[in-house]
Formats: sequence, C-alpha cells, structure tokens
Amino acid sequence: MDLDQLAALRTPEGSAALAAAARVAGGDPLAAAAALRSAGVPAGLAAAALTQAELRRRAVGKFGPEADGMFLTRPGLEQATRRVVADRRAARLHAAGVRTLADLGCGLGADALAAARAGIRVYGVEADPVTAAMAAANAEAAGLGAWFTVECGDATAFDVSRVEAVFCDPARRAAGTGRRIFDPNAYSPPWDFVTGLAERVPRTVVKVAPGLDHGLIPAGAEAEWVSVDGDLVEAALWCGALAEVPRRATVLKEGPLLNASGRAGVPSYQPYQLTGSGEIEATVGPVRRFLYDPDPAVVRAHLVAELATTLGGNLADPSIAYLYADERVTTPFARCLEVTDVLPFSLKRLRALLRERRVGRVEILKRGSALEPERLRRDLKLAGDASASLVLTRVAGAPTVLLCRPVPG
Repeated sequence: MDLDQLAALRTPEGSAALAAAARVAGGDPLAAAAALRSAGVPAGLAAAALTQAELRRRAVGKFGPEADGMFLTRPGLEQATRRVVADRRAARLHAAGVRTLADLGCGLGADALAAARAGIRVYGVEADPVTAAMAAANAEAAGLGAWFTVECGDATAFDVSRVEAVFCDPARRAAGTGRRIFDPNAYSPPWDFVTGLAERVPRTVVKVAPGLDHGLIPAGAEAEWVSVDGDLVEAALWCGALAEVPRRATVLKEGPLLNASGRAGVPSYQPYQLTGSGEIEATVGPVRRFLYDPDPAVVRAHLVAELATTLGGNLADPSIAYLYADERVTTPFARCLEVTDVLPFSLKRLRALLRERRVGRVEILKRGSALEPERLRRDLKLAGDASASLVLTRVAGAPTVLLCRPVPG
C-alpha cells in the first residue's frame, strides 16, 4: 500500500469500500473482489480495501474489537504487541511516574496507543512513511490524536531529552522482503543504539524477540518474558530506574469475559509473575509421581529452579526443563501430568503397553528427544477408546518415555 491508497481508503468512498470488504472478508478472494467490483468499487480501491479487511480480521486476536477501525500492514501486524501485553506495560510505566514517552520505531502504534490510553503523552517516530501515516490514522480512529502524535523520520535522531522515558521496538524484519532478522546488529534501529538508550534516558524499555541471547542483556537490566495462554509472545528489557528484578516471567491467562462495565464481553486476563536471578540451578533427582511442564516464559527466563522451589520438585536430567514432584501443587506457571509408567524408549514395548491399555488417542509432548511426534503416532498403530499423554524426554541422559494422564485444574 502507498500513501495515495491510504488516503483513498480514508475518504467516504473508501470507508464504504472497507465496509463492503468487511462483509466478504475471509471467503474466496476472487469472489470477494468480484463482489466489490460489481458494487461499483474501482479495482485499485477494492484491492486495498480487501487487503485491509483481511488484515483487520486477523488482527482481532491481538487488538480485539478495535481492530475493525485500524489501518494495518502485514509486517506491522506481525510485530505489533498484543493489546493485553501493551496495556500491562503501559500501566507499569504509568505507575512508575512516566507521563511523557518517546516510542522510537512505533510501527502501527499498538504500544503507543496503550500508553496514551493510560494517560501518557506519546511522541512516536517511524521511518516508513506509510506506516507512520497509518499509526497517525489509528490514533485518530481511537480518539487519541491529542495524546499520540507521529513523525516520519530517523528514530536515532530524536531528541530524547524531551521525554521522561523511551520505548523502543526495533524492526526485526527486513524491509521489502519481510524476512525475520535474527542478528540484533541488523535490527532497525541497530542494537548498539538501542542498548545505548539506557545510558542516555533514566527509564528505558526495549521490546525484543523471545529468543534473545541472555548474553545480550545489558548489565543491571530486568529481562521479562511474557506468555499469553501458554504462547510465548515477547520479551522486554526494563532499564535504569524501571528495573526491579534481574529476571521476570509474566504469565497472562484468560479469565472471565468482561466489558468495561464488568459484564460479559471482552476477554480479561489474569497476570501471574515469577521472579528471580535466573542464575540458580534446580536439583536433579528421580522421576516422581507428578510431572510439571513449565510455561515457556518460565523456561526462557531461566526461572525453572525458582519454580522447582515452589513445587518441591526436581529435574530428572540437568538439561531438560521438566520438573517432578511427589505432591500436586496448583500453579499458573506449569501444566501438571500424573506419571503412570516410566519406560526406556522402545517402540515395541511402548506399542504393546498402549495396546494393553486400549489407548487409541495420545497427546505427545517432548523435550530432549529427536523423535518426530506425528511419525511416532503413525508407528504406534493406535487402537482403542482410551486416551493418554506421552512425554518423550531424557532421564539421566537416557531416552525415556513417560505415560501420563492430565491432572484436572
């Protein structure tokens, strides 16, 4: 999309085209395009409207109902922060006393809009002209134009002395191709600029990929990993006065459906936080009655040992992040399974055991195993009306399979 197409979508004719596209989005794209053309929508406007309608449909999972009025790009949507995560970050910034914020590389404005909703004045900088224009349009659509303004330019040239805090989400996809960038030095803005912000601004937050090498975490920074309903979605570095602990795992789990009045409507999320140094190691011992599969935020934050302490658990292999305990402890930080059988891995023995138990459906989990779950499922030749969970792992270095059953709750 270019600026002319965006401008066309913001006219009354464009709004009508967007509304028509929304009614046919999600179906056959050729039929949708034909429907808009038959309604008299010019081909170029129809194509732009259909692209936006499809992106908005996909964006509902991240932004909720407000996605229907947003302008989006594919790369921007992929990198944009989920609203529940952005809102929690904005609330933490506001609680820390931040009232003015620079969003360097603001993209489509997801984080800036959250900060603006929290009562923080945001100055956004975005290098791509179309994305910058979309971010401004999104602020206007949300009624936050007075709180969030965008300039198109070089984030590294912004005068950070104008604000109390800085947020930076460096682009991790190559311009033009959309390919993911794994080398932080190739981010935009570059990594040395991003990490240098903490030395210039007392309160700095940097959004990073969840797979960030711990060796790249600046000294004194708090590294936080965030999951939503079991999916690891991002990591952030809280620097300077914003750092509270060395490592934090934030687990967001969907709660009751509520709207602003507390009635059924928009999903609400309950936050759970585990903190620690990220440097201690859990004890190693035997497989016990209950297996705990830690949330990925806990694993990436290197807080498995801290979780083991709360569970009274241990590892069965020093390199595998499954925990084992004798007691069932309710925790938001791990899924619990009850271990019924422990076998050295043998396809023949496992097949015979499942046949004896009349297991016809299996869930397959794995850590530390090279086996491909779907191929194993075929090789097991399952038959029966019972179900089970199979855990492919290592115990004291040896390939092992655990037959388990889920624990309710």
